[in-house]
Amino acid sequence: MANCAIVGINWGDEGKGRMVDYFAGQYDVVVRYQGGNNAGHTVINEYGKFALNLLPSGIFHKGTVNLLGAGTVVDLKHLCKEIEHLREAGVEVTPENLKISDRATMVLPVHPAQDRWEEERLGKDHFGSTLRGISPVYGDKYMKKALQMGVLNHPEALQTYLRRLLDWKNEVIVKGYNQHKIDFDETMEWIEKYGSRLKPYLCDAGELLEVATSSGKSVMFEAQLGALRDINYGIYPFTSSSSPLAAEAPVGCGLPSIKVDEVVGVTKAYSTCVGEGPFVGELHGDAAFQLREAGGEYGAATGRPRRVAWMDLVATRYGVKLQGATALALTKMDILSYLEEIPVCVKYVLDGKETDRFPFTNDLYRCQCVYETLPGWKCDITEARKWEDLPKAAQDYVTFIEEHVGCHIQYVSVGPEREQLIIR
Repeated sequence: MANCAIVGINWGDEGKGRMVDYFAGQYDVVVRYQGGNNAGHTVINEYGKFALNLLPSGIFHKGTVNLLGAGTVVDLKHLCKEIEHLREAGVEVTPENLKISDRATMVLPVHPAQDRWEEERLGKDHFGSTLRGISPVYGDKYMKKALQMGVLNHPEALQTYLRRLLDWKNEVIVKGYNQHKIDFDETMEWIEKYGSRLKPYLCDAGELLEVATSSGKSVMFEAQLGALRDINYGIYPFTSSSSPLAAEAPVGCGLPSIKVDEVVGVTKAYSTCVGEGPFVGELHGDAAFQLREAGGEYGAATGRPRRVAWMDLVATRYGVKLQGATALALTKMDILSYLEEIPVCVKYVLDGKETDRFPFTNDLYRCQCVYETLPGWKCDITEARKWEDLPKAAQDYVTFIEEHVGCHIQYVSVGPEREQLIIR
């Protein structure tokens, strides 16, 4: 089977959880290749309902090896609690089916604290961070100050690196944020408490993937967030601090020479966004309330209400190109069933001129949507399992999107359960 990346096309929160859960059982290895516990994949299966923040979604499938790749950032305490939560629900999590790259980066208690202090310092200009410490830890990584997970196996180096990190951090924390110094001994105690539990899961991710691929095993790459949150090409600076693009999967997984053969991009049947920054076409008032409540649009990691809008084909087309999507999955089609008519943003107006190009971030604030209105289907579609089961208006909505973004919609989700999926 070909290696496949499951990625977000928009701002994140596209419903990737239900798609990665569907695909995960078909692959031998499932890899998270970037990000940390700042976002979640909501998965509903026979074990219950889960919001996975760090664990790859293949963890529910027996025989699948799940890997946190070199590009991820790992909050030790959070991961330990996530593992415990799944075990309590009867899910098997062992060093045989969960692996952590020794080159992944460690999230320490100082990182969420610094995240919060920086948001407070910014005041009304804050980024809307999840306050999970992701930006500070990636900053430390590229400043070559962070701790890699593999240092847990090297106690002397761990103490040396941690002291070096905190000596530098405390200069910023005391003088810049007017906070007390971060205590070395307390941080070491925290690392030893949670790190000792995770040491059995550490591995050489490159070797694991090399052995797997050379023996013909298949790999699924699981992205966090979406293309418009990419640190290079998204709505910077209102992005994540890593790259959720499929092109990043080989680098972030631990084996840069690995090939990504297929890219399934996930997009909702309408638009949602968590956090600050430009969001063209954002709905307010009753229209926003109805759509948010119908879709249960609250962040999987934070519980924050998501901003909502109608389907944005300008942004979606851009995301499809960034991801190099070979197929699309359209999620939450069933949520739109209450509407008589469904507006779709087909172009932007920027400075009086229509455009179908997604512009530079600062220009987005001056954009307005050009809408086309399609008829709704006004009936329950959650029992549909074949394309022919959908009413014509629902079929027309799918093909309208498909034609405008230039990528085949192969999967149509009509509910959160695994089987509530139409394969075209």
